Amino acid sequence: MLRATPGQLDAIRRHAEDAYPQECCGFLLGSAREDVKEVVRLVPAENERKDSADRRYLISPEAYLSAERDASARGLDIIGFYHSHPDHPARPSEFDRVHALPWCSYIIVSVQAKQAGDLTSWVLSEGHRFDAEPVETSLPADKEIA
Repeated sequence: MLRATPGQLDAIRRHAEDAYPQECCGFLLGSAREDVKEVVRLVPAENERKDSADRRYLISPEAYLSAERDASARGLDIIGFYHSHPDHPARPSEFDRVHALPWCSYIIVSVQAKQAGDLTSWVLSEGHRFDAEPVETSLPADKEIA
């Protein structure tokens, strides 16, 4: 299960709307206990994909290193990523599956005509397929850091 505050999920949706018609992307920083990953901080990233940014995203190695350092300095980990699907459902594509890391959470938000819609989360299984991951939004407001 993935826990995030309503404000964090709204921030992802706003990022997706602002990036439309291109895909947005970013990092989920937080911690994991048992079967629960808790988002503590979002780190938006620049979509470095130039040839097909409307249907793919690319996070630079420099952005990844920066997010990793940010997480480490705060006693957190990179627990996943988020990105948008402009004019497509909030389901992972085959491209998403092939490029995913096991264990990490992948939030996908659908954006239709510049309006964010469905938001889902996925985890790559040992069988190298995506399984839907429940998203819980019951964190107290004092935990919210966007």
